[in-house]
Amino acid sequence: MKAYVFPGQGAQFVGMGKDLYENHPIAKEYFGKANEILGFRITDIMFAGTDEELKQTKVTQPAVFLHSVISALCLGDAFQPEMVAGHSLGELSALTAAGCLTFEDGLRLVAKRALAMQAACEACPGTMAAVIGLEDAQIESICREVSEETGKVVICANYNCPGQLVISGEREGVEVACNRLKEAGAKRALVLPVGGAFHSPIMQPAKEELEAAIAATTFHTPRCPVYQNVDGEAHTAPEEIKANLIAQLTASVLWTKEVNNMVAAGATEFTECGPGKALQGMISKICKGNDAVSVQGTHM
Repeated sequence: MKAYVFPGQGAQFVGMGKDLYENHPIAKEYFGKANEILGFRITDIMFAGTDEELKQTKVTQPAVFLHSVISALCLGDAFQPEMVAGHSLGELSALTAAGCLTFEDGLRLVAKRALAMQAACEACPGTMAAVIGLEDAQIESICREVSEETGKVVICANYNCPGQLVISGEREGVEVACNRLKEAGAKRALVLPVGGAFHSPIMQPAKEELEAAIAATTFHTPRCPVYQNVDGEAHTAPEEIKANLIAQLTASVLWTKEVNNMVAAGATEFTECGPGKALQGMISKICKGNDAVSVQGTHM
């Protein structure tokens, strides 16, 4: 069975989407729509901007979404997903590619999400850190201890693959946790250059703001099951999908569980649709030793 997966924030790069724009009429059409919806020429920044311009929150998330969804559109009839999933922001790309959201509504929600998250970051500064080489349960235990001792938010945010987990929270708490995790034997516990504590309680104001926008948006039954971050399970009911998408901003991304559940449901071919190869690497580690599963990126 074919599964398509869609990356999240951090996959962006200068020049992204330019080849799609120049070689596919449908890409040119949808990039043009995006410029109108967003009210600025995001294509100028994606194709020829600077790294700093592309890192702006109002640009980064729509840029990754556009590259991912337009890549799927450019596949034409070859895009025949039997299940889809997206990592964090990528969940909105997956929902749009699967027909649960229209392109226009998907992009508007992404733009709203980006600005709401930026405002939450400014109201309560936080950060995230990548932890390599420890068991999940050990990281969870240390995060709980640090939170109790410091009174600062520190939680496990992204369960990416075996041996790779991202923690999130208030900067002081995350820094204390990193030191404690290194003492416990982590190969790496490195604070990431991100704008805030995503997938943590610090995003509660953004969650409330996005909830209103999601409630006002029409969600359709997707063409195939959508595996969602908050529980790692397959969903097709629009109201369930809405509720999970709202919860996602403050909940952990259960990516390892999602991929394992997709394989258990029959996925044998994973295709990453969008910029970068981060998800291909994660899935290869999750499915290590499973010769029945192939992982690849889109080729156009």
